[in-house]
Amino acid sequence: MNYEVVVVGGGIGGLTAAALLAARGMRVCLLERESRVGGCVATFERLGYQFEPGAGLYAGWEPGGIHERILAELRIPAPEVKPVDPAYVVHLPDGAEIPVASDDEEFYASLRAAFPECADEAVDFYREIAPLSAALQRAIRRAPDLATASRLRLMRAAAGEARLVPRVLGAMNDTAAQHLARTSFRFRRFLDAQLQMFALVPTEACAYLYAAVALMLPRAGMHAIRGGAQALADALATAIKQSGGAVRLNSPALRLAYRPDGSVAGVDLLSGERIMASRAVVSNLTVWDTYGKLAGLQRTPDRVRRRLKELRGWGAYLLYLGIDEDAFGSLPANQILALCDWQEKEPYDPEAAQFMFSAAPAWDPRAPAGKRAVTVSTFTEAEKWFAFHEDEEEHEAQDQDALEIWWERLHRALPQLGDRLEMIESATPRTFYEQTRRKLGMVGGVGQALDVFGPNALTHRTSIPNLYMVGDSTFPGLGVAAVTLSGLIVANELAPPAKT
Repeated sequence: MNYEVVVVGGGIGGLTAAALLAARGMRVCLLERESRVGGCVATFERLGYQFEPGAGLYAGWEPGGIHERILAELRIPAPEVKPVDPAYVVHLPDGAEIPVASDDEEFYASLRAAFPECADEAVDFYREIAPLSAALQRAIRRAPDLATASRLRLMRAAAGEARLVPRVLGAMNDTAAQHLARTSFRFRRFLDAQLQMFALVPTEACAYLYAAVALMLPRAGMHAIRGGAQALADALATAIKQSGGAVRLNSPALRLAYRPDGSVAGVDLLSGERIMASRAVVSNLTVWDTYGKLAGLQRTPDRVRRRLKELRGWGAYLLYLGIDEDAFGSLPANQILALCDWQEKEPYDPEAAQFMFSAAPAWDPRAPAGKRAVTVSTFTEAEKWFAFHEDEEEHEAQDQDALEIWWERLHRALPQLGDRLEMIESATPRTFYEQTRRKLGMVGGVGQALDVFGPNALTHRTSIPNLYMVGDSTFPGLGVAAVTLSGLIVANELAPPAKT
């Protein structure tokens, strides 16, 4: 079969790129190895429950946001979304609970009450990052491909931000921790937990400008989606087909096919079939798998191989739970980010320090009557779930050990849950590997430290002609809104939108 563009992987980034390219008149084929699209956001269904594999919080759904703009171009209806405010509550080991609310006065009052030892400094930190975050988001709307845009386009993107440009440039090489010297250890741990969730690194490592955006996104407005991000994935797949594109499920890609000049000619499937691409192949695999599996290490330059070895991702260990509806009267929010250990005088280790409790909203319980679906997500070193297992029993024993640890931490942090929780299933990095074939089952992308931020960002362009990347391991980073933007960036490069 011959197409102009072949997209490998049906995650949100690949679906967005394919849908936009098809709507703009290109012949597109999307290949997905599973029986449905969604990738890492695909819902997990068991015993009448539908679970999201993440926090269930989504940015970019505000009026004029990235999703509204893309769905308007595709001319398809948006999934039902509703705002979540506060986005979540941060629960600290000493019992303090801080709602991350959109209203400034409410949020600042919560900060002052929770951190009396550095109340002014905590508020000042958020006041400092607010205009930076807003300016960066305005700039990226003017130039979505900010990491690869020409100097002229960068100047246009900075238009109107003259007052803040010096601050942005001056902070380009700063970490978040460098702007927290006057704050308390407790406040820094409050930020560590949030940045670990949104940037995959704590304050000591996180690029300050990325932290500014990541910490302000939940304050700018998060939403819940009826049916979760799976509903968005399904809508995008429908858009591809409505525009004449092809969506091929149960079609695992094996490797790229090349022309004599080294450019990409198409994709070979595991079945032996070759799908030709006259213009480009777009990979929605991770950066490790794009080069290591799809392109092949023999075609990966040494400098790229060296960098891939330095990049780090995280695995996730999840608990899928059912909870009695009447339990919510005792909980501060549907989403609770719990810090369960201060780890004083130690580097921050999220594997032992934090979890995210995320319950489906009352208007979309995704559960049997009287129940709601809950996902508890934690961080884990992905490698250890693949090492030293001689048989499946050893993996099951490791899973059971992790379950017992996190079950105890969950009830210690939220004792009001009592016996109103029911264990349905767990998921390990091996679960994610079996579902997505991502390297070691790592999810979320790469930590947004300085070595992958700004001029060091992993972009949509690769070292191989006609091969592009989308997804959470490329610019602009983590989250559904970000991977949606990565799909827009590639679509704009291959088929620029018509000027209106």
